[in-house]
Amino acid sequence: MLKNKCSLTLQRDLLDPKNRYRPGEVSIGGIISATQAKFERLSFKNSPLTQVFGMELTEYWKILSFFFAIQNINQDSHILPNITLGYNIYENYFDSRKTSDALLDLLSVGEANVPNYTCGRQRNTVAVLEGAETGFSIQISSMLGTYKIPQISYNFVSQILRDKAAFPFFYPMLPAEGFQYSGMVKLLLHFKWTLVGLLAPDTDQGQKFMNTLTLMLIKNGICPVVSQTFSPTGQKISIKFHEYHNWKQVNTFLYAAELNSISAGIVILYLVLERIKEPVAGKVLMTTVLWDLTLYLTYGIDSSALFLHSMVSFVLKPNQMTKYDADDHFHWSINNFAEKAFRCFYPKDAFSVKVWRRCREREELQAVSLEMMDRILCLDNYFIYDTIWAVARALHAAYLSGFKRTKREGGKDLETPKLKAWQLHPFLGNSEFYNGSIAGVYLDEKGELTADLEIVDWLFHNWSIHTMMFGSLEKQGSLDFNIMINPKSVAEMDQLKKVGNIRLETCQSLYIDIKLCYSCSFLDTEECSKCPADQHPNNNRDCCIPKIKTFLSYQEKLGIILTSIALFLSLITCFVFGIFIKFQETPIVKANNRDLSYILLVCLLLSFFTPFLFIGQPRRVTCLLRQTAFSIVFSAAISAVLAKTITVVLAFWATKPGNNVQRWLGMSLANSIILCCSGLQVVFCSIWLAAFPPFPESDTHSQSAEIILQCNEGSVAMFYGALGYMGFLAAVCFTVAFLARNLPGSFNEAKLITFSMLVFCSVWVSFLPTYLSTKGKYMVAVQVFSILASNAGLLGFIFLPKCFIILLRPHLNTKEHVMSK
Repeated sequence: MLKNKCSLTLQRDLLDPKNRYRPGEVSIGGIISATQAKFERLSFKNSPLTQVFGMELTEYWKILSFFFAIQNINQDSHILPNITLGYNIYENYFDSRKTSDALLDLLSVGEANVPNYTCGRQRNTVAVLEGAETGFSIQISSMLGTYKIPQISYNFVSQILRDKAAFPFFYPMLPAEGFQYSGMVKLLLHFKWTLVGLLAPDTDQGQKFMNTLTLMLIKNGICPVVSQTFSPTGQKISIKFHEYHNWKQVNTFLYAAELNSISAGIVILYLVLERIKEPVAGKVLMTTVLWDLTLYLTYGIDSSALFLHSMVSFVLKPNQMTKYDADDHFHWSINNFAEKAFRCFYPKDAFSVKVWRRCREREELQAVSLEMMDRILCLDNYFIYDTIWAVARALHAAYLSGFKRTKREGGKDLETPKLKAWQLHPFLGNSEFYNGSIAGVYLDEKGELTADLEIVDWLFHNWSIHTMMFGSLEKQGSLDFNIMINPKSVAEMDQLKKVGNIRLETCQSLYIDIKLCYSCSFLDTEECSKCPADQHPNNNRDCCIPKIKTFLSYQEKLGIILTSIALFLSLITCFVFGIFIKFQETPIVKANNRDLSYILLVCLLLSFFTPFLFIGQPRRVTCLLRQTAFSIVFSAAISAVLAKTITVVLAFWATKPGNNVQRWLGMSLANSIILCCSGLQVVFCSIWLAAFPPFPESDTHSQSAEIILQCNEGSVAMFYGALGYMGFLAAVCFTVAFLARNLPGSFNEAKLITFSMLVFCSVWVSFLPTYLSTKGKYMVAVQVFSILASNAGLLGFIFLPKCFIILLRPHLNTKEHVMSK
């Protein structure tokens, strides 16, 4: 009898993760980061089990937020009536592998972790909530996107995830990370803290903090003397202590704190400062934290925080901070209730080593008091609780809109169709969804999520922590904050100002000591460093300031004026077009070649739309289209005017006896003129795009303090060639119209064309010197103005006199009057 040489032996994973759930007709999934764990690397010598060598206490209030929210929703008869809402919560332990395991189990309906296998557990997950960092959110999105399941984040994640093209099913509930940076700079300027240090974890978010805030600080005259990054786990850190002789002069540090590394950063900062010979005390740590730090500072910080005078953080306004006492009873009560709230068991799955212990919510659990519930929910500022309620309202709206409509057949109710995850998208991400979401979060004028912030000062004194709310940061525009100071905290603020303050002269002397002079005219050029291309020196030439990016935008006054004029002229053109269509059988419309008038009006309308390709930040598509589209449409318009002029002249000659010109009259001649003249421009522009395609570029040299975002036309010769061809057509049209200006009155449109071409040529002759003498956005504005002015000349001189007769002098719109002269 044959025996297998390698028998399969299964072991359960050592981590023993739990899946807490409550069954329901509709279920909300949750990926939470509640336990900080340290994992060993996988070894190929043993079974691929998760090895854990360190684990911190579980933040059970994140789990209980799901518990309380779902419980209250199911008890409310006004929302989702006759529908039981359930949930499935998974812990990812701040680890990418466990995040994948959790998602795999969440998407697997059967007992085993096999997606799309529908035998066994039956649950209808319509949305997944997560509060993970940006990297984990992207990982979650890549898996949920396959099933079009809405991913709703209650964390401050990167702006990258706001890209609907890349993440169409991602819905943030809070502003993007970094929106508070400008408020932090405003606070530093208010206290006159001009010398600071930067501290951040070695993550994408930490790198963005370093890059963005450094430029913002320098631009506002604040000196980031030193910066330090570290591993979020605190395992790897590289410190060159000889470079930190300036640390002892820094009393204020800016810290990009993350959920899983806030204590690690404080410990590392203490270790660095401890190496300095001067006494280490009285430092101010300003963090990017936007959540309540009560429990973190009470249990997560040890004697390493004694060097701090205070820690400044922020919470969303209106704040709901924890009503917390110093003893351990509250923390113990949370853990005890969370353990009793669920009954756990192992599923009957003998073929998987990645087994999640199922923990079902108990039905007979004793309710907690409202005060206790409020204190628990305040630990994350009600973020999870309010997010679940917002999703429940979206579900309620989805059912009311028709998903829960039942039909009767033969006197019996048919089964209610189940709501699918993809059917929820129309009810997420709109203004109604956010209006009923997290308190204090609202949409700004650009449609981006933002919030006002309360400023919290955590005072460290004699092993105790005191909290003071000394002001707020209220959003002022999309990029700035306005500081509001609490009058009752003036004395404490004066003390805080003295602690973190250092004179500006020290900042200047530090830059002189390390020999940083920019664009200087000293003879000893070896001691000078030139500013990068995207920066320029300040007035003292001791610091590089980022240059401002400029382009003709829709938000500035010049862009608004040009846009308004283009829209107004477009409406006038449509109005004229409508008049000509309505009165198309009248003599004055028919006598002036009705079909050519239609073609010319359409070309003018398209020409009035071309300025929108010039206004706004230059992109590859707009750079390719704007000059070529303008040239082709303009050439077609001038060709139509030329066709009208030639038709007028030939029509006069045809009236002479014995002249054979009449056989040339008709639309065939006009169409041939338009196609030939504009076709040459189409061929020319096609060669331009193929051989020398325009592209967007940044001009860092023309202006000392600005970066001009502009379109490089690819070939100057092709650009002026296209303009020259339009000028040639205009000159021919003007010449023919001028020679025919004295024709009889029945053909007096030549006079109107003469005046319109005179305006057209005047505009573009004055355009060239003006265009060559300007730079940046004003160069673009000159061309846009020339387009609008020349088009307006054609529209005004050719069509408005006819509209005047049609609308206000109808007695002149007769065949007898037209043929009278």
